[in-house]
Amino acid sequence: MVLRDISYLASPHFDARPQHIDSHTGIDLIVLHAISLPDGEFEAQHISDFFLGKLDNNAHPSFQDLADVRVSAHFVVDRQGNITQFVPIGKRAWHAGESEWQGKTNCNDYSIGIEMIGDERKPFTRKQYTETARLCRSLMQQYPNIDKTRIIGHQDIAPTRKWDPGKQFDWQHFRRSFAHIQYLYEKEHIA
Repeated sequence: MVLRDISYLASPHFDARPQHIDSHTGIDLIVLHAISLPDGEFEAQHISDFFLGKLDNNAHPSFQDLADVRVSAHFVVDRQGNITQFVPIGKRAWHAGESEWQGKTNCNDYSIGIEMIGDERKPFTRKQYTETARLCRSLMQQYPNIDKTRIIGHQDIAPTRKWDPGKQFDWQHFRRSFAHIQYLYEKEHIA
């Protein structure tokens, strides 16, 4: 599924979810990530090119290490809060790598990956918190087995390998943004 009203760029870096993962009830986890390319720079175009398999490996010395890397996420939230979808939700994006959550391995099989453009040094923006919370709430409406406790960071599922979304990600701010989005939705639909 591709979400309406969100920019969509089709990444070639995905495959089918396993047959035992029901496309409605089997997807039960959202994994939040952080990405910057090159490190410490927040240019969305490099990230898009990376997920599309079009990154010019000569554009920056650090890109040489990415020449054979094939990764993607379902969504990217840029610093202004703009969201781009790269992989249909029913498909398996390659965002988590070797991972485990609550005894289940291979988190790519049953999760939705959301990359936020950022790093460990600079705070995420208010717009990123708001739009990531709005996106998570929308996904939770469509996938009933995702609740607030099943929105986690990459470091939670791969603690020895990954740091993101990292120490700059303010989980309390995210939860407040989520609660505010929920309040606005309920107010709109109850009135």
